[in-house]
Amino acid sequence: MLNLKHLAVFLLVSISLMQCSRNLTIIDLPISFDEQRKQLSLDYLKNRYEIVKDFPSIEPKMVVVHFTVVPTWQKTYGVFFGPKLPGFRTAIQGASQLNVSSQYLIDRDGTIYQLLPDTVFARHVIGLNHSAIGIENVADGDQLPMTNEQLKANARLIRQLAEKYPIEYVIGHDEYQSFRNHPLWKETDSNYLTQKNDPGEEFMTKLRKKLAGLNVKGPPE
Repeated sequence: MLNLKHLAVFLLVSISLMQCSRNLTIIDLPISFDEQRKQLSLDYLKNRYEIVKDFPSIEPKMVVVHFTVVPTWQKTYGVFFGPKLPGFRTAIQGASQLNVSSQYLIDRDGTIYQLLPDTVFARHVIGLNHSAIGIENVADGDQLPMTNEQLKANARLIRQLAEKYPIEYVIGHDEYQSFRNHPLWKETDSNYLTQKNDPGEEFMTKLRKKLAGLNVKGPPE
């Protein structure tokens, strides 16, 4: 369980681990990746995707943009930190006990935190985790709408990721089901689906304008 002392230590560590690339600052703030999380990730890949590996790595081909519903980055970090899914996530417990997470978390002021390495498996989108980098944003689409600072940070981060990896698609979490008949879709249970509304059509339209000229696609028709 994450406590304030753990968080303080990680914050101090993050100051010395800031990565600056073309004026894009990313604060390295890793969540727990112990043997339990590693094994749960390997089990997820095997049981949900029929992918067998020695280490839970991914081959990034898409970026999936989310919002957290959790109101602060600190609370979101606490939710993602441990390897096992919290007991209240009953809707997805049957698929795996692996906790949800993402590779990146963006605060409301545009601050970018990296929670896991780009190519390490994270559970954030059904059917596509084996090839998807996840970006979570502190927002809920209602009382906490996505901010312009988050829009700019997402665009800059995605452009940097597209320089490093063969990113083919950039989608919102609410668009993931459009991949159900696509070769990248790996979920073995056709009934394992959840309805999502994040980050919403308005935000993704703005984001795609910011990504103009980048050779990436939206969801397949």
